[in-house]
Amino acid sequence: MTTELWLGLGTGIIFGILLQQGRVARYEKQVGAMLFRDMTIFKFMLTAIMVGMVGLHLLAQYEVISLSIKGTVLGANIIGGILFGMGWAVMGYCPGTSLAALAEGRFHAIWAILGMLVGAAAYAETYPSLKENILTWGDYGKITLPGILEVSPWLVIAGFIVGFLGLFAIFEKKGV
Repeated sequence: MTTELWLGLGTGIIFGILLQQGRVARYEKQVGAMLFRDMTIFKFMLTAIMVGMVGLHLLAQYEVISLSIKGTVLGANIIGGILFGMGWAVMGYCPGTSLAALAEGRFHAIWAILGMLVGAAAYAETYPSLKENILTWGDYGKITLPGILEVSPWLVIAGFIVGFLGLFAIFEKKGV
């Protein structure tokens, strides 16, 4: 295994531990998030996004990594988002939390994991036809928000962090 794979495995394990410690792998937390009654999962995700934005851009700035921007394809993003949301709503788990729940001994999460595997296999099988239609709908190429706005990525990151911290304050004020 390459160093990159070992680092990926290590960060994945650390992320799983943080999911477990944050109690976001619990079914009741997932349902609470979908009903907007418990913002624990949203706080966890927003924190991960903030840390990821800063960390990745620092690593890229110091040339430890190079960013590889994926193309923006609205058809794929919208349909993929709907399928992801439906799976999360039906199973009560997203991919990361289903694996963390299974690791905690919540064996009903196996159904969510099997659903992900079936979905991935279906995608792989239909990819050739999807590539010629859905994966071309609204293809904007490799765009970024800083690129569109023609500003430094750090300005966009700062804006997101201010916005996320504002959301945290609202969640805390409402006690969710």
